[in-house]
Amino acid sequence: MGVSQGHRPGAGATDVVVVGSVNADLVVRVDRHPSPGETLLGTSSVTLPGGKGANQAVAAARQGARVAIVGAVGDDPYAHVALSALRAADVDLTHVAQVTGATGLAVVTLAASGENTIVVVPGANAQVTESSVATATEVVAAAAVCVMQLEIPLPTVEHAARLAHHHGTRVLLNAAPATALPRAVLRLADPLVVNEHEAAVLLGRVHDSPAAAAHELTGLGARSAIVTLGAAGLVGHDDDGAFSLPAPAVTAVDTTGAGDAFVGALAAGLAAGQPLRAASAHATRVAAYSVTRLGAQPSYPGPADPLP
Repeated sequence: MGVSQGHRPGAGATDVVVVGSVNADLVVRVDRHPSPGETLLGTSSVTLPGGKGANQAVAAARQGARVAIVGAVGDDPYAHVALSALRAADVDLTHVAQVTGATGLAVVTLAASGENTIVVVPGANAQVTESSVATATEVVAAAAVCVMQLEIPLPTVEHAARLAHHHGTRVLLNAAPATALPRAVLRLADPLVVNEHEAAVLLGRVHDSPAAAAHELTGLGARSAIVTLGAAGLVGHDDDGAFSLPAPAVTAVDTTGAGDAFVGALAAGLAAGQPLRAASAHATRVAAYSVTRLGAQPSYPGPADPLP
């Protein structure tokens, strides 16, 4: 069973297709993170739309891309929340299935410093299968960029990457949450996007130099690689060699979903024909904007919002 679509002006063409997770985020604000075994009183709580796949889809759509998503939600009350921002951003939900059971849920503990901890319960995301992607073959083949993360089963990610590559659709692989990946999948990524922790998992060690780590990731097979560094910006490596980009200086309120803001904006830029470095520079500004506001999807800027 699929979810209801809603109004989509200009439906039919797709720039970016996202294969990934759709969650509800339960955000609890605390003065500081608790120690193991400690109980703290929170200052507030709110339920917001989330999931790395949905976050990236909304971020791309708000940057002007025509976006479709392949995923799943449950038949519980959280499904409405999880889909709300996707609908508002006119993301194509044709290939989002509604399955029996719970919608994916992320419990986010947000400290006054802006740093967060996150526990994700996959729920319906575990039912995003290779057949889910196969039914969306036409959309994947027609898109300029196919975006994937790792909050859905790995065989589904591998299948989506192969399908996209077969049809000439650029593969943007965000290897998060951190896990080891087959080289056959890494070879399809252009770019591979990771943070420092995720890079260490793929490389099997913590690298002294993020720039060297980005280069080494291309040695694993990725055509291009970007290592995001939070407030320090990013480093990358592509056919023209190494590059680095600073991040704008902002006061962080909530870092939840900042990496997804970057990936979604990067996908939109690549789909519009921007070179990797130019698209990355714009995406760092989108990510910086996002950390100045609460939540993931609600914090993502539209075309008229002034970026830092």
